[in-house]
Amino acid sequence: MSAKTGFKRQKLFSSLLVNGVLAVICLIWIIPALGVFITSFRNSENLFRSGWWTVFPHRMYVETGEIKLDKSVDVNGIISIEGINTTFEELRNGVMLPDGRKLTWYGNKRTRLIKVSELKWQGFETSLTLKNYRDVLTGKEISFKDGSGQEIIRKGNNLGGAFLNSLAVTIPSTIIPILIAAFAAYGFAWLNFPGRKLFFTIVVALLVVPLQIALVPILQDYTRLNLNGTFLAMWMAHTGFGLPLAVYLLFNYISSLPRDLLESAFIDGASNFTIFTSLILPLSIPALASFAIFQFLWVWNDYLVALVFLGDKARVVTYALASIVGEKGQDWHLLTAGAFVSMILPLTVFFALQRYFVRGLLAGSVKG
Repeated sequence: MSAKTGFKRQKLFSSLLVNGVLAVICLIWIIPALGVFITSFRNSENLFRSGWWTVFPHRMYVETGEIKLDKSVDVNGIISIEGINTTFEELRNGVMLPDGRKLTWYGNKRTRLIKVSELKWQGFETSLTLKNYRDVLTGKEISFKDGSGQEIIRKGNNLGGAFLNSLAVTIPSTIIPILIAAFAAYGFAWLNFPGRKLFFTIVVALLVVPLQIALVPILQDYTRLNLNGTFLAMWMAHTGFGLPLAVYLLFNYISSLPRDLLESAFIDGASNFTIFTSLILPLSIPALASFAIFQFLWVWNDYLVALVFLGDKARVVTYALASIVGEKGQDWHLLTAGAFVSMILPLTVFFALQRYFVRGLLAGSVKG
């Protein structure tokens, strides 16, 4: 075997190994996500009785008959039925007959009723519905059946309104820090002013400060200024918490831009503002898009800041989803539908900007 052949085999083995590991990781992530997605379309009564995988063709025990024991049979002793001897405890767990049928005791001992079931193939579940999505989006009165078939009527959660509230919070909380951070990053990268290194060190140091320690002081200030419970309070909070990362990320990218390009603009008489708007911003689109993804996803999925500064006055999506869990308890068929509604916009933003994502993350990591 030549060295070239051995190298090709080793490369092929490494490629198969890496791709195999990635495939396993993707499968591990996709299976539960697929289960949640299917659950969001299932009828509530079927959902409480069987797992999500039963929507696909499968074999399962189907009740085909029942046996009523005579009063003379001692249910506390040995029970002779269908040619076998068994006990009440065994029948409660299910007893298999030689012909493949299954006997299962129904209820307590007083019922004296045994269900007979056979293993049969079931086709695709045909009761998939959009009712769960309508219930969580409209906020009107909803009704569904639990596992025992009992109808339950409750007030729904207006996830549609929460979706609009999240947009009102997320869009300004993404645009404002990007604009401020872009100006700051340009100043740190290309302008000389006293204390530049000190201020930039402070900005980088703020990256390691957890936002939880700032919640109480900010809440006290908002209360004195009568800002608590307003969108303005959310915009200011998310802007402050997101600026350190934005400045650091954009600084790495802007500082890596060719110096000759900016010097040529200065020679031609362009001002700093003109250079920033005409050169820096267009050339920094990958870094701006990369941070926009980070900031948008963080603000959209935020629960703690919304709970502290906004509360129940204008519910965002995360607060509404938490309310579904807390108010309804077992209504997780509504929770799965609400979860996928909340995922639509973040996925759209990510796939729309993902071509800039890697370029933005690698910004400034390698300089010529």
